[in-house]
Amino acid sequence: MVKAGPRIVDKIRAGILRGDWRPGEKLQPVAMAERLGTSSTVVREALTRLAGDGLVVTRPNRGFFVRELNLRELADLTELRCVTEELATRLALERGDVVWESELTAAHHQLARTPRRSPEDPAHVDADWQKAHKAFHLKLLEACGCPPMVKLASDLADSTELYRCWAAPYVKPNARDVEGEHRDILNAALARDAGKLAELLRSHYEATVRVVLESGLVESLAETQEAS
Repeated sequence: MVKAGPRIVDKIRAGILRGDWRPGEKLQPVAMAERLGTSSTVVREALTRLAGDGLVVTRPNRGFFVRELNLRELADLTELRCVTEELATRLALERGDVVWESELTAAHHQLARTPRRSPEDPAHVDADWQKAHKAFHLKLLEACGCPPMVKLASDLADSTELYRCWAAPYVKPNARDVEGEHRDILNAALARDAGKLAELLRSHYEATVRVVLESGLVESLAETQEAS
């Protein structure tokens, strides 16, 4: 079997997050292979891997599709993420040492210095910011010492990130003070205030749900589907 390298998997993942393929859209391996300069076999392997991450769904005898927009699922995923990270961060604050504090501060510095949207593509969330954003949130949990819990949080982050990226073109960049939210999260972690940190993370994640609901994305997709 020809295996898809990380480069192709990452390119397709980035394209889905950027909205190159819309929610529920069928993914055509041959056309994607031409676009990415590789073989359809490699693309199919990459799509199979992304299906395992929840970004792509497979349907028997029909092929691969981008996962569909499901607001109830988004709310459920967000609640599960909040509960998971409340426990993980509580353990991290108990077990994290000064090295972890330094690495967390560095991860926040990287995030704070990376623009959320670039002047060249202001309608979409910048890929470098996405990486820095996830790195900061995972570093918060790292010191908990429970890899399965961190893996669950990482998968949930990818799923909810998909919704936020889909909504980005419909949302003004200054709709939220995201930078201030991250700064407050860092300060609560460094102060070892588990209760405050859990409260801030919940508020941070639930704000994303509100952004999706208020973005007009749902209405836009409905209009597109009616027209097709």
